[in-house]
This record gives sequence, structure tokens and C-alpha cells, in this order.
Amino acid sequence: MQLYAGMAGNFVQAATHNAIALRLSDAFFEHFRYRPSPGEFQSWQNSLKSLASVIEIGQLRDSGVLLEFQLPLTSRRLDALITGSHGKRQRGVIVELKQWSQSELGSADDLLRTWVGGSHRDVLHPSVQANQYRRYLTDMHEAFQGEDRVSLDACAYLHNYHPEGVDPLFDERSEAVRRLVPVFTGGDTTRLAEHLVDHLGLDGGEEALSRIVNSRYRPAKKLLAHVGQVIRQEPAFVLLDEQQIIFSQVRSAVESAVRDHRKHVFLVHGGPGTGKSVLALNLLAELSTQGLNAQHATGSKAFTRTLQKIVGTRAGQQFRFFNNFVHASHNDIDVLICDEAHRIRSTSNHRFTKKADKSERPQMQELIESAKVTVFLVDDQQVVRPNEIGTSTLIREFASRQQCMLHESRLEAQFRCSGSEAFVGWVDNTLSVRKTAHPIFDQAQETFEILIVESPEILDTAIRGKAAEGHSARLVAGYCWPWSTTLAADGQLEKDVKIGDFERPWNARADMKGLPAGIPKSDFWAHDAAGIEQIGCIYTAQGFEFDYVGVIWGRDLRYDPATSEWIGDRAVSQDGEVKRRAEGFLALVKNTYRVLLSRGMKGCYIYFEDRETEKFVRSRIENLGLAPKLSIDKPIREMVPETPMFDSRPFQVLPGRDVRPWENAVPLLDLKIAAGDFSDAQSLEEDALEWVTLPDHIRPQPGQFVAQVVGDSMNRRVPNGTWALFTTSMRGSRQGKVVLAQRRELGDPDESGRYTLKIYDARKHEDDSGIVYESVTLRPDSTDERYQAISIDLHDDDQARIIAILVLTLV
Repeated sequence: MQLYAGMAGNFVQAATHNAIALRLSDAFFEHFRYRPSPGEFQSWQNSLKSLASVIEIGQLRDSGVLLEFQLPLTSRRLDALITGSHGKRQRGVIVELKQWSQSELGSADDLLRTWVGGSHRDVLHPSVQANQYRRYLTDMHEAFQGEDRVSLDACAYLHNYHPEGVDPLFDERSEAVRRLVPVFTGGDTTRLAEHLVDHLGLDGGEEALSRIVNSRYRPAKKLLAHVGQVIRQEPAFVLLDEQQIIFSQVRSAVESAVRDHRKHVFLVHGGPGTGKSVLALNLLAELSTQGLNAQHATGSKAFTRTLQKIVGTRAGQQFRFFNNFVHASHNDIDVLICDEAHRIRSTSNHRFTKKADKSERPQMQELIESAKVTVFLVDDQQVVRPNEIGTSTLIREFASRQQCMLHESRLEAQFRCSGSEAFVGWVDNTLSVRKTAHPIFDQAQETFEILIVESPEILDTAIRGKAAEGHSARLVAGYCWPWSTTLAADGQLEKDVKIGDFERPWNARADMKGLPAGIPKSDFWAHDAAGIEQIGCIYTAQGFEFDYVGVIWGRDLRYDPATSEWIGDRAVSQDGEVKRRAEGFLALVKNTYRVLLSRGMKGCYIYFEDRETEKFVRSRIENLGLAPKLSIDKPIREMVPETPMFDSRPFQVLPGRDVRPWENAVPLLDLKIAAGDFSDAQSLEEDALEWVTLPDHIRPQPGQFVAQVVGDSMNRRVPNGTWALFTTSMRGSRQGKVVLAQRRELGDPDESGRYTLKIYDARKHEDDSGIVYESVTLRPDSTDERYQAISIDLHDDDQARIIAILVLTLV
């Protein structure tokens, strides 16, 4: 969706006559059914007139213009995208428009502080913001993918900004990103016009404009391959038994959906620890590797954000929330994998949803309509909030309404709780959730350890002890204590959970500002080592697992020995949304403790506030404290590694949050999946699988990248499998240098096919017209006689391209 698409000449005329903002306002009303705010209208009036002046100076009237273009599957709209062409290559430039007049350094390297929305706030540096939009589109929009893609650049234009002295906008912290995405200010009108001409050409942008408007959302194959690779590197993601069966059934259904155009819905039942999330991630990895548009979605902000953090920025784009599919078109996605589907809400709207983004459809309908195949992984007994409605019954109902082929299956094997089905069954039986074959838990027969302690201090000490041994361990509690919305007077978290002399804070609230160093945000409490200092609540812990979990069992769920029944005490609960639910409160609070108790993989330690409840639970455990010890007392994840834990590659991979492109790292490329257009730094960034460090004596330079050499064409100098540093800079003579060449049919026996490493040998002479090339030959230096010299036809520009020069090999 966009509010305006047209030729630049028409745009300039409309802007000059103060008509462009009115056109956008009418288009806004047509799409959203209400008028934009006065502030947004004024920003269009001011910024677009300035942009029109730039286009006029650059004589770019034959270019195309997109305004307020919506990024696929988001509610975000970029300000302007200008299209053009240079020869056969179609081009586009994102222009991020700002009305700022001044700024200050922000609280992080990629942030600035400026007046916006009625106050001074930290906001993204304009170059960072525009670069995010560029990367998102190249990853998610098919017009910007493939060998004939629309080449996409970006810049920022702050037309009211006049920097003075050493301005924060041009601080060294943003130098690297500004090299990729330059910033232009009020005095740079001519310079910006020249920049656009250089990047767009003057051959017209109508074809590129039409292609962008009419193309669909589809993740790039490079991104999909990256997602698959990242997930497959995780040793815990291995499928067994019925997991593999369901996995194969989904793959088959995808092929069927493409063939017979019928939608499929998979309803996969599974209790705590049955491997629902492992199945979901394997599906995402496999389907992404096959080039299918697969998306992973949950209703848990903490779970999704943690997955995004683990896999990195690019792969993280495939991990979304249930309410992200409001704007998805029918069958936009090949496979949508809905993990923790019991957390689906009745609607994607919430109190912060803008009027323009509100949906009139049920959330379940949005999810099913957006994909050809939708997979729901559900546990009906993990619903812990009144507005979570993702039950098996509702999924069946909506699948039937939309005439989907329904497949139902169940995961039975237990992968958590030391594989103890007895423990999970015992929890269900003890809480009267369902009758199972395990009313009594015999500690002597199980490797999973239950420990009931006398005080919260002992519980805290036991969990910290397990963490000190290298295990993952966390304290959690029922929602029986208030949860402060602000920090304490000393700037730390309030110690809200108080039991006698024991005091501990809850994990930080999701919306809490100004957290001091060492306190993880709510989303990362389960993953950050510092999370052991706080107590997790149900909404933070659900979806995660730890080696050991310590549970503080509050008084909101008590056992009454007089009636032999469970009591749900709303007066004790501090969960406002749940306690208002008189009918159904007991079931919700039972589900809460069921989830908390089942977070442990090796053990569950419990402290009870209510002694009668403790007595009842103790009565259902035999040989308490006599758990057999595992032969190797290590965290479970270390016991059976599926892949080597040691990375022998001659470089270090940096996590996404630490990467400063070409300052402290260079991109790592896979020549088997790279697009091969390494003509600029932005193309390299798009192809990057990871960002890696170089040896201390080598300073990263723009245009450099690391890749693994595949083949024996240069094995005397560069053996097969060697990691090497290349540069795309072609300054100086190539004569005698080892070059990386690309061509569809080079005739080499290497399986990689499109690329070859050779010595560059050119014969040339100089006459009145300058240097004249007589011949160019690419010569091997190999012990394998199958490799022959390749003569390049100087009259065929498309026959071969020298795309990089070898700098050195990494050892």
C-alpha cells in the first residue's frame, strides 16, 4: 500500500501548487476512513515541497515517486522512494525526510535525542532508520530480489537542519552507517540532487515504479537460507518420533497446497515439554532453506524477542507476533507456524493500536487467511489470561469456516523434566487438571528432581547454587505480590516480592524506562544471565525452559483438606485482569502453576506459602529427596551436543548488536547463495550471513568481505576450503593479482559453478586513445590439470566479471 505513486514531473507540479498534501490526505482517508492528524498533514506540506525542489534541480522529472509506502507485514510507512534506471539496471532510492532543526547525542550509538511528539526523546539516527527500511525491503519485497532486481539505496534529508561546528548528527558514532546511507541537510540541496542523479540515472523510472507497486511480499532466498542456517546451528533443535512425522506431513501439505490451491490447517496438541517449539523452529529452518516463505509467530513478546536476539537481526525478521498479520494479503505466506497458539487473542487490536491499523477481523481469521498452510501448536491447559482464546475448538471452527483441510496430531514424548512423563502427568493429576496414570510421583524411580524447601531463602540459595555450577536456573512465582511500575528511590527495581525477611524484585516491566546497567529488559530476563537476580512472573516465564526452576507457590491457589478441593483466592491475586474473572479464575490460576512447575528440565524446587497445600503435595510424592544422580552432572544442553562446540574458523563471529560495519567487522559471504552483485557496500551488507572480525593487524575497509574458497583452481596458493579476505575495490592494476570472477558458464569443474579464483593476466598497449586491451586471460595455479586458462571475450561484457581481488588468506 502507498498513498501516492506517480511520475516525478506530476509530483513536482502538485507540490509546487500546494496540492500534494491534499492528495495524500484524500488517499489516507480512502484507505483508513479518517483524516490524518494536522501534524502529519503539515509535515507532508513542508517536507515534500523541499523534496520537489531537489528533484527539479536534478532534472529528475522522468523518475518515479512513491510516497508513504507501507513496509510489508508492518504498519510502518517510509516517506519517499524515488525510482530510475541506468542502462538495463532499474534503481530506487529511499529518502527519509525529517523536519528536525537540531539534535543531541542519544543514550546509545545509533540514537539521537531531539524534539518529537511534544517532548525530547531518543530516536534512531536518520541514517540508521533509512538503512533499516532499505534492508527490510531487500529482504522482504520481491521487486528488490534476484539478479534483475531493482537496486535499492537510501539516504536521509533534514531540510530544516543547519549543522554548526561538531554536530551530533555527524558524530563519529554514526560514521560507518553514514558511509552507507548519507545524510543531507538544509544547505545540501544541490548535493542531494547530484547524489540522486548518480544513483538513479536519467533514463526514467516508470518501469521500476510499476514493478515495485505490483510486486508482492516475499522473503529473499538469501534471507531464508540464512534463517535455515542459523537455526540448524543450534544443537537442541533435533526432531524425534512423532515430531518428525508431523514435520514430514507439513512438508507434504505445502506441496499439496501449491498443487491443488487448497488451504491446510495443522492442529498439533502437546503438553509442556513435548517439543512444540523445537518442531516449530525445525519447520521454519527446513521450509526457509527450500526457499518457501515461512513465518514463525507467537503471542509472547518475551519469547519472540529472545528468539530474535539469538538468531540476529536478519533472521529475526521471520519471527513475528500474532497481531502482525492485520495487513497481510490472502495467502501472502506459504507456511505460518503459530507456536504457543493457546495465546491467540480475539482481536489484534489493543489499547495502543492506532486507528489506521485497527482490524475488524478476528485474529484467528487473520492468521489462517494470510497463509496457504497454517500450523497451530497448542496446549489448551496453558491458557493463563481471560483474553487468550486459542483453544483447539476455536481453531477447528475457523478452519471449517474457511474450508481448510484440517490435520490433527498429538505430541506425547516428554523432552523437558528429564524426559519424565511421570512428572508432567503428576502435576496434572495433583492440580486436578486431568486424570493421568501418575497420581503419585516416586522420586526414587525418576531422574527428575523435586525438592520442597522450608523457606524462600533456601530456595533462592539452591537456585543460585545450580546457576553457579553452570546450569540455567531461575526463580518464578505466582502473581501474589504487586508489580511496581517505577524504579525505587535508589534507581534499582523495587523489591516487591516480600515473604518475612526475604525480599526480591520481579523482573523489569516491559515498559519500564531508565533501567540501570545489569538489569535485563523484561524480554530478555530468561536469556540474560543477570535474570537470576529477579523473580519471573508467569507472563515472562511462559514459553521458556531452564535446567532448574524454583517456584514460589503463593496463596492464590490453595488446597482445602476439609473439602479435598482446590481454592482459587482472588483476594490474594495481584493480576488485575485475571482476578476480575470470577468465573474461570480457578482454572486460570491452576494453569499458571502448571506452567511454572513445568519450566525445569532437570529439577523443580518449590517453596509453599500455605502449609496445608504443602502437606497435600508432599503426600503425593514418595521417596522425596531420593532422586538418582545423573552420571554426568552437567547442564542438559551440554550432555549430548549434536554439533561441535568449538568453532575452528579463523575469525570471531560478532553478535548483531555489536556489529559496526567495516569498523570492527566485515561481512561473511557464502558464494553459493550470494547474488554476486558486489558492486557496492550495501550489496555486501545484504548478502552477509554474519559479520566477523579480522586479525588485529588488519583494519577493516569498506568493500571487504570474507568467504571460503571452494575448488582447486588455485590450490598451489589457496587450498580448497581456505578462508580468505577479499576486496571489491578495483583501484590500481589487477595484473598478476588473484581475482574472484563470476560468470554463468566459466567451464571450471568446481561445483560452485558461478565463481572461480584465478590469476589476472592482461595484454595491452597504449596509443593515442589511451590503453587498449588486446586480451585478458584468467590463469589457474593448480595441481589439477583439469583447470585450464580462460580467455575472456573483450566484446562480451556479460561473459565474465571480476568482482573482487584476493587480499590475503586467513589462518
